[in-house]
Amino acid sequence: MRHTPLVLTVCAAALTLAACGSGPIAPEGSTYGAGPTLVEPHRNLLAPTVNIAPAVGWPDGVRPTAPQGFRVQAFASGLDHPRWLYRLPNGDILVAETNAPPRPEGQSGGLRGWVMGLVMKRAGAAPPSPNRIILLRDADGDGVAETRSTFVDNLMSPFGMALVGDRLFVANADAVVAFPYQAGQTQITAPATKIADLPAGRNHHWTKSLVASADGTKLYVGVGSNSNIGENGMDEEEGRAAIHEIDIATGAQRVFASGLRNPVGLAWQPDSQALWVAVNERDELGNDLVPDYMTSVRDGGFYGWPWSYYGQTVDARVQPQDAARVAAALAPDYALGAHTASLGLTFYQGTAFPAAYSHGAFVGQHGSWNREPKAGYKVIFVPFANGRPSGAPQDFLTGFLNAEGEAMGRPVGVQVDRLGALLVADDVGNVIWRVVPAT
Repeated sequence: MRHTPLVLTVCAAALTLAACGSGPIAPEGSTYGAGPTLVEPHRNLLAPTVNIAPAVGWPDGVRPTAPQGFRVQAFASGLDHPRWLYRLPNGDILVAETNAPPRPEGQSGGLRGWVMGLVMKRAGAAPPSPNRIILLRDADGDGVAETRSTFVDNLMSPFGMALVGDRLFVANADAVVAFPYQAGQTQITAPATKIADLPAGRNHHWTKSLVASADGTKLYVGVGSNSNIGENGMDEEEGRAAIHEIDIATGAQRVFASGLRNPVGLAWQPDSQALWVAVNERDELGNDLVPDYMTSVRDGGFYGWPWSYYGQTVDARVQPQDAARVAAALAPDYALGAHTASLGLTFYQGTAFPAAYSHGAFVGQHGSWNREPKAGYKVIFVPFANGRPSGAPQDFLTGFLNAEGEAMGRPVGVQVDRLGALLVADDVGNVIWRVVPAT
């Protein structure tokens, strides 16, 4: 596509204005934990801060950095935008190679949407979706997958996966579907069966994460909002910014929890058996608002979006306000830093890591696009005790940015393999990294 000088000038001006400062920086670490600092909102005059880490990929021989006593290797490389991971009972790893679906005509967002599309392209977030799930198998246990096959193809921006009995459930951008599964198979050729539709349309937030209940009767699906703060109209937000509960036998669904702007990582905490979720909060209130978070999810709970954030802190941009909804808003359990794009979430239940990691949370932080300085671009660990966070976050896998601030990789999904190693999906580096204690 050729752009006229005027269009290029407008684009450059928009990005330049967007790159202006967005307010003072909160003290280091103050936007993490059970009691984060909520600074005063700061809004740029014409456009949000845009501070992209251009995607460049990994140079030969370079890899992320783990804490002392751990080593990092590529479990699989040369993938195509791998974002989400699921471990089958036999140890096979499923990888959703996926990206955003095309937006419906007329819902591109105009000039602002076009500029943001260019921004996302620089960040490595604009390739067409491969729309498939890849199976990786490490039969000899050497930490490298020697078998790779296309497991399911022709999907619709797939993300979450869950095996219940002899059926594999996949959360596409527009529906939950099921496939028959036999242990050990490396490809599914049977057609999909639709279980339930999911809110789609504009798909501002398109990822649909998925977990099954312990008894195998219910599915829980994360559905992100269709906007930042409802600016496209609340009619477009019907059923969105929520976690849905789906009855597997009937396909009947209900909203389990709401007011969650973009609930992505879903996982059961092994001590409390509570459902936890990692949530991306809203943009354009400054460098330090609003912290992304993880929280246990209450059945019927409302968590504020779009009218308030972090409990009952009103977002004055949202009009008309709804005082009753604000009064009902629950505060989340644990902040994960502003604009970190915390997506992946898993609780460590392996035995390979030291005891301090047992039942704690690993969080994949995909990284900011609108913060100065950049935030995220790493995997963090949050210790848990008795089912609750019990300490400060710890950097676990870092080094995704090079010295020039470019993104060699961006972590997304996190999963524990059958031997207790941590797997991390890197959708810019097109690698699944494996972290294990050094021997």
